[in-house]
Amino acid sequence: MSIPRTACDIRAAVAAREVSAVEVCREALDRITRLDPALHAFLHVDDKGALDRAAELDRHQAVNARHPAAGAPLLGVPVALKDNICTASMPTTAASRLLEHYVPPYSAAVVERLEQAGAVIVGKTNCDEFAMGSSTEHSAFGPSRNPWDHDRIPGGSSGGSAVAVAAGMVPLALGSETGGSIRQPAALCGVLGLKPTYGRVSRYGLIAFGSSLDQIGPFARSARDMAALFGVMAGHDSRDATSAPGAVPDYTAGLSGDIGGLRVGVPRALLDDGVEPGVRDAFDAALRELAAAGAVLTDIALPHAPLAIPVYYLVANAEASSNLARYDGVRYGTRAEASSLSEMYYRTRARFGAEAKRRIMIGTFVLSAGYYDAYYVKAQKVRALIRKDYEEAFTHVDVVALPTSPTVAFRLGARTADPIQMYLSDVFTAAANLAGLPAISIPCGVTKENLPVGLQLTARAFDEGTLLRAADVMERRIVMPRPPGAGSL
Repeated sequence: MSIPRTACDIRAAVAAREVSAVEVCREALDRITRLDPALHAFLHVDDKGALDRAAELDRHQAVNARHPAAGAPLLGVPVALKDNICTASMPTTAASRLLEHYVPPYSAAVVERLEQAGAVIVGKTNCDEFAMGSSTEHSAFGPSRNPWDHDRIPGGSSGGSAVAVAAGMVPLALGSETGGSIRQPAALCGVLGLKPTYGRVSRYGLIAFGSSLDQIGPFARSARDMAALFGVMAGHDSRDATSAPGAVPDYTAGLSGDIGGLRVGVPRALLDDGVEPGVRDAFDAALRELAAAGAVLTDIALPHAPLAIPVYYLVANAEASSNLARYDGVRYGTRAEASSLSEMYYRTRARFGAEAKRRIMIGTFVLSAGYYDAYYVKAQKVRALIRKDYEEAFTHVDVVALPTSPTVAFRLGARTADPIQMYLSDVFTAAANLAGLPAISIPCGVTKENLPVGLQLTARAFDEGTLLRAADVMERRIVMPRPPGAGSL
């Protein structure tokens, strides 16, 4: 039997003992070996650990032949993790020289849940340093490349995870998002990417960037695979004070194939400036498909949404300044040799990359005496207004639709000298993080340049089920091509 390509099919085949977990793992590792030199999706591949884990799962299957795969919804499925998610068995560097050789003493909550579900973690993926970026070009270990065009960025900061899934190296991967770092690379690489409701997924073991914004979320090539993965990840964790209580729905069972009557709000005023023609065409076509599937389109207003980018870069950078203060060379990570304590601090922190330094300095400035009220406090007030806009919209609609990114993937190096243009990559994504709402990027076509476009849907808090149901319907209606070299996935 050939190795299945979807996570759900892999799980079923391994559970039925039609294929072994070791065979699945070897195929994934072979594909990584073949494709990753050109794409640089991975910073660390754990060949031995992954194969040992797969062999352990196969032994368990043999011993428990009468009750195979009980309680293991991801049995034998290869999964990749963004390298800011702690793993006790392999390095966690956040793509920074400050943590170049760091191996955490514990694993993140999501890693524990993946392993309990029978997943095989094959390695850690590339990202912008400390998740600060929109292109994966700010990795201290070099950029990842888009599988659709190797001269273009894959998006960021979770670019490596998006590339690994888009190129078929793994069927599933995890990323993290503070202002669009899952949805934007998902759109630019032509895969599904979900940013959960704040608090739906435990942040225990996630290296912090902006603590009131950060969330871990999944990448997948199908809605059913994403639903299976998200059902494993979601749920309360007592080790995370911001983790929300409440039962986790069966997201897979909710994929009915029906979105009849779904009310879709479209804030058309936000589309007037900066949206590339090819992106707008694909977005408009996606809206027509939603309507043809039974959704009801309604024009809405989000009056404070244009302020999301300045608000985000004040709040996120202030929190980054606080969170990254811990990287001082005293407790863990890289420690520079020096003749005095102050020099050691200076030389250690000089190893931050340029973008991390920029954000730390901006955040420190807006928190400083004399500027705190003028910048940080005011930004928090506008953040509340952005959240209120969505609350008002959701009295009339069920989801809000926008393009995920205003552009397709741009050329490597095109925006590294212009941070403002780089920041505008998140113009449609940052608001969901500020409001704490779930949002998904769904592949909705390609441009004339054969570059993918993403449709973004944002829903009420904890209504990820509606987003996954809509993604499932769109997947059935829009047949996406695969990246060159990815084969039939």
